[in-house]
Amino acid sequence: MSESPGSTTFGDSPGNGRAARPNRSAPNSNAPETPDLPGAPGVSYETARAELEEVVRQLEAGGVTLEQSLALWERGEELARTCQALLDGARARLAAADPTRDA
Repeated sequence: MSESPGSTTFGDSPGNGRAARPNRSAPNSNAPETPDLPGAPGVSYETARAELEEVVRQLEAGGVTLEQSLALWERGEELARTCQALLDGARARLAAADPTRDA
């Protein structure tokens, strides 16, 4: 199977439980480091959100098998949890920096 630039790979075989992951260029070396989170070591909010947007785009476009749709959905759920954890961590850091600030 050949892939075009920007194509998505669904794993080695249908139904293997691996989610689609878009081909990406090298990460932005200017991006600030993010603290490691359980289940998402070193991933930035921007990276997770961009991948989540791609997952949603693929699900909305259709044209994938049921197994691929399920794998995309599961990956989307994982990415949404990662984004929420990163946002929660940012809120906690802001609250710690300014205890008089309303949450």
